[in-house]
Amino acid sequence: MFILVILIVTTLLARLCGASGVPVLDSWPAATRVGLCAMFLVAALAHFNSMRHDLARMVPPVVRHPLAVIHFTGVCEVLGAIGLLLPLTRTYAAAGLSLFLVAVLPANIHAAKAGVTLRGKPATPLITRIPMQALFIALTWWAGIIHAR
Repeated sequence: MFILVILIVTTLLARLCGASGVPVLDSWPAATRVGLCAMFLVAALAHFNSMRHDLARMVPPVVRHPLAVIHFTGVCEVLGAIGLLLPLTRTYAAAGLSLFLVAVLPANIHAAKAGVTLRGKPATPLITRIPMQALFIALTWWAGIIHAR
């Protein structure tokens, strides 16, 4: 849920900046891209700090080298987040991040079903996680592809 708060607060602050005269943030899609960027960057931090071991336990057992996967997906999140802000890479980044969000959903499902804890707290329940993941995908597609201008 923390990541959702990051997305909402950052998007609203970016939109406020746009309403206050910052031209690059003069629309909801632009502000949403900033919010998504912040969300993905904050999420990526966990892939490189002490939480990476919790994340590795989320990876389904069928996947080999879970810690390497966690590092790789963290790099993908950072590159995608930055790519959302750059007009030349925006649509590619949005498409890649959308696919990424679909690809990591099995890890979220596994974590919820297996009772994996993140910093000692249970993983987000599926009843919350799946709609949240769908929201992230929809917003990424909307702000990064449909309204890529």
